[in-house]
Amino acid sequence: MPYSAKHKQKTRLKIIETARILFNRHGFDSVTIEMIMSASGLTHGGFYNHFKNKEALHSEAISSFLMGRGLKWRTEAGIDSRSPDPEMARQMVNSYLSTKHLGDLDGQCPMIALSSDIARASNTVQSSYQELLEAMVWLFETSIKSSPNSEANPTEIRSKALSLAALCVGGMILARTLPNSKLAEEVRAASHLSAMEITSNC
Repeated sequence: MPYSAKHKQKTRLKIIETARILFNRHGFDSVTIEMIMSASGLTHGGFYNHFKNKEALHSEAISSFLMGRGLKWRTEAGIDSRSPDPEMARQMVNSYLSTKHLGDLDGQCPMIALSSDIARASNTVQSSYQELLEAMVWLFETSIKSSPNSEANPTEIRSKALSLAALCVGGMILARTLPNSKLAEEVRAASHLSAMEITSNC
């Protein structure tokens, strides 16, 4: 008896989330389809019922973060992307540049965990990564625009939003590369301080 469409979708989502975690832990090149399917409790051959190849799964694993693990993380942090409240930018900075986020390898944002992989990936995978970055920048822009101290100049607002995103992602990438060094915490803390100064002046 063939599986229902609901069962197939549930299986597909399980593979995507398993792959996302494994990519975060080991990087794209070190993770095999066999590893993903085994960790999902599925057979290797079943992979191709859902994805054309590992790269297609890579793209979906990145895209899934925004409304999957990322949504859970934002909810826990009190971040409502539908709200134009200027407090949302500060909430995002506090949560993204936190020691908790840095230590949560499995739940970590793909923009941190997979940056070196993405630089060598296909346009499709890079587009998925860009969607995450654009979502972050949009949240910052929306939040800054709603601030009573906000400049009217859209160019300046976008520049601040991009700077915040660069501090958040860049600071965490650097901190992640030095897990056993005091410098990692210094980088994270300095990035957090600078980002909060930007939000305070908006």
